Amino acid sequence: MLDKKIVLPPTTLNRTTTEPDSYAYYVLGVLFIVYVFNFIDRQAMSVFIGPIKEEFGASDTAMGLLVGFAFAFLYTFAGIPIARWADQGNRRNIIAIGLALWSTMTIATGLAKTFTHLVIARVGVGIGEAAGTPPAHSIIADYFPVKRRATALAIYSTGVFAGSAIAYLGGGYLRENFDWQVAFFILGAPGLLFVLILRFTVKEPERGAAEARLVTRQADKSENTSLLRTLSYLVSSPSWVCLMLGASCLSIIGYGILMWGYEFYSRIHGLSPATVGKWMALIVGLGGCGGTLLGGLMADKLWLKRPSHALYFPGLLTLLGMPFGIACLLVKSAELSLVLLFPFYILLCVYIPPMYSANQNLAKLHMRATASAVCLFLINIFGAGTGPFIVGALSDFFANSHGTDGLRYALIVTVVIGVVGCTLLMLTSRWLSDDLSKVTKQEHSDTSTATV
Repeated sequence: MLDKKIVLPPTTLNRTTTEPDSYAYYVLGVLFIVYVFNFIDRQAMSVFIGPIKEEFGASDTAMGLLVGFAFAFLYTFAGIPIARWADQGNRRNIIAIGLALWSTMTIATGLAKTFTHLVIARVGVGIGEAAGTPPAHSIIADYFPVKRRATALAIYSTGVFAGSAIAYLGGGYLRENFDWQVAFFILGAPGLLFVLILRFTVKEPERGAAEARLVTRQADKSENTSLLRTLSYLVSSPSWVCLMLGASCLSIIGYGILMWGYEFYSRIHGLSPATVGKWMALIVGLGGCGGTLLGGLMADKLWLKRPSHALYFPGLLTLLGMPFGIACLLVKSAELSLVLLFPFYILLCVYIPPMYSANQNLAKLHMRATASAVCLFLINIFGAGTGPFIVGALSDFFANSHGTDGLRYALIVTVVIGVVGCTLLMLTSRWLSDDLSKVTKQEHSDTSTATV
């Protein structure tokens, strides 16, 4: 039997089409803190590559697998079914379950007695963290309209760098003063407490609220799409395909620096753990947050004026940073290298919010969490998984001829891959406007004909 067309209550329209209210920013703040915990627990492992390698007698290749694929493999594969669940279930509760799991597994990392146990705990962290970002992206998209969405996602995304900075700074102190096992106990415990704040103070928003396209329960069910249909829809968009290819390449260099940068300055330049921790916390924290916020503000302005430029100019800025990356890896002075790393890292992060925002905008309402999971699947299988592994394997390879400098040349290779990523990101502008128009037309058609 047919139902009448969906009519939105005037109060809902007024609330969702204006500026986001204070509660929306509160939710964003809570999700940001959850993301900070996410990267503290993820990034801490990079600080302890040296002590763990020494204790278990592991190679750089094995450590690359531990900090990369051991985390990323099930993180990426679990992310898609979890996102499918999030597109139909309560996203707030899913994030809370994930936070509890990955915090518990971080603590379990400190109990590892063998390298195998360490890998299992790392896999558990990855599975838990798979429940974090896709539902969070979907919630943010329902609290913030398109004109504020890239900035909101930028604020959320700075959790990567705030969490990494805390991991570097706190981890450097813990590495100098405690066994590495103790560090994982200390770093994992706060997340378990924050689960309660998330669960009992964050409200699950109605889907499509920010676009003033709320749907009835019947229409909501009719809009649920299969994974195959979602993938087919996304792949039919040339701009989405180009966007994912570019982001995957850039994620290799991003995670390569995040996971091996600490070891680079410790091994190549001989800096103490505390010194490296302070510098990496400053550069990754301030540089990453600054570049990400710049990218978000830039994207929001460009989305309103000319959407095709919303990825072109951030991609161009990121490309301009690559020479700084090559230089910081080649110079012999530790101080000069750190100075050059700062602008490199700022520009390396500019593309992130436009990429996430475009991914959400190119997906239909009931595909958003899944679209986020597919995006994260690609950038994490290539970035979080392949990136650290490539660096570790190339480090062992180049060590045959360059000794400890092998790590230096391994990281340079990732910068070259980043140049390819920037080029692909800029090419996205050729199809972006047309693909966004297609989404708008199909959403309008779906909403107008939603029936039971």
